[in-house]
Amino acid sequence: MIRTIPVTPFDGQKPGTSGLRKKTRVFMQPHYLECFVQAIFASIGGVAGKTLVIGGDGRFYNDRAVQIILAMAAGQGAARAIVGQGGLLSTPAASHLIRLNKTDGGIILSASHNPGGEDEDFGIKFNMSNGGPAPESVTEAMYAATRSLSEYTLFEAPDLDLGRISTVTLGDMQVDIVDPVADYADLMETLFDFPAIRARFAAGFTMRFDAMCAITGPYAVEVLENRLGAAKGTVTHATPLPDFGGMHPDPNPTWAHELMAEMMGKDGPDFGAASDGDGDRNMVLGRGAYVSPSDSLAVLAANAHLAPGYAGGIAGIARSMPTSGAADRVAEAMGLPCFETPTGWKFFGNLLDAGRVTLCGEESFGTGSDHVREKDGLWAVLLWLNILAVRGQSVAEILAEHWARFGRNYYSRHDFEAIEADKADAMIAALRARLSGLAGQKVQGMTIRTADDFAYTDPVDGSVSKQQGIRILFEDGSRVVYRLSGTGTEGATLRVYLDRYTPGTGDLQLDPQVALAPLIKAAHGLAGIAEYTGRSSPDVIT
Repeated sequence: MIRTIPVTPFDGQKPGTSGLRKKTRVFMQPHYLECFVQAIFASIGGVAGKTLVIGGDGRFYNDRAVQIILAMAAGQGAARAIVGQGGLLSTPAASHLIRLNKTDGGIILSASHNPGGEDEDFGIKFNMSNGGPAPESVTEAMYAATRSLSEYTLFEAPDLDLGRISTVTLGDMQVDIVDPVADYADLMETLFDFPAIRARFAAGFTMRFDAMCAITGPYAVEVLENRLGAAKGTVTHATPLPDFGGMHPDPNPTWAHELMAEMMGKDGPDFGAASDGDGDRNMVLGRGAYVSPSDSLAVLAANAHLAPGYAGGIAGIARSMPTSGAADRVAEAMGLPCFETPTGWKFFGNLLDAGRVTLCGEESFGTGSDHVREKDGLWAVLLWLNILAVRGQSVAEILAEHWARFGRNYYSRHDFEAIEADKADAMIAALRARLSGLAGQKVQGMTIRTADDFAYTDPVDGSVSKQQGIRILFEDGSRVVYRLSGTGTEGATLRVYLDRYTPGTGDLQLDPQVALAPLIKAAHGLAGIAEYTGRSSPDVIT
């Protein structure tokens, strides 16, 4: 039976760079999720006759949310829904299914790297027919709809059994419940030299992959252990859990501390990696060697031709503005275009669709290519494995050769979490007001060349995005970038990005925090971080 339910709009349903994220209990309020889903449908002209991919990372409330979305899609005339078994899909796998099946888009349930559980975080976003996150024009339409809607419609019926791969119906809508892993794993086999990687494992190469009790576990087990022959148990924390086993599924040195300890030990595996809540981020390590996401993008770009899927070369590279300039130096040496975009994977979509770039990356542990329209954690790990197998070197040796050739961008990100929003806003406003007068000033022995608030004009469609991060650029090529993040669910997170270049003839083996010490002091002083926030040190350093 189709029912239309009257509602009053909720305040604050404004999607950020990756959809709407709130505490799980907020989404569990009566009608809250339904209102936002209705706004999604309104922003894309309704779902009548359309096909959608639906799935999520398995965090708490994922199962209930999938049933609600299916009921609403069926009640509003959708023709077909493709759902991962158990309501599960990693974000890159969902993007691939959208593209593979040429659907009208998809709804992905995740708060990415944020903690999960009844008292933690939940999220929802819409991906377009190209498989990529909705652009700002669509998310703005969603927000407008959240403020004006008065009702939503659904098909009232018992919940579907999503635990069995099958094709069923919900009203007049066909629902295909599919293996969430198979199509994605098949895609990986077309991109990478599986025989070479398999041979490396057979020769004794060792690896540890920490899935952090999140969605990538089943994907990593299938690809690494089943198809590539890595030893059983290579993938740890492999079973997705609604609360991620109490872990914070953010693959960085702070939260993936078990993996870090193992890899930095004298008897650590040859290679280590981790992924996040929804499978789109990655951290890469060698024995005794940590690879920053910025360096990872640069190394992958310089060596992508070693993988079959990229043997013909790459069209270009794109990076988010706060990401270090390491990839720029690779692009320059290879005669490739390099684009600097705002933070948010959606900004890479037009460049990828237009064939202007092949590889993209963000300093926030996200890397990907034109095979999907999302960042892809396991893909990045497999490209590293392909490079290691072909070159026959260790991660540390590859990094050393890369820095000797291109120089090293010492880089770090300092996160100040859960700051009172009004204090964070006041700090950024005060710094923004001073930008025009900073050029020529000397700070910690360095002279400021320019200071601005980054604005981006999309080279494909001409759209403009302003106030995307404050940049302080010094004459020696160093940079400080300040951004308030939109991915948290309470307070404000201040991110301070620090980037300092050393040529290949310089000292390339310093601890990044030591190499960046003058820049760190300059960053604190210029923004008055302690004065505004009461914080003298960050909560997380990556």
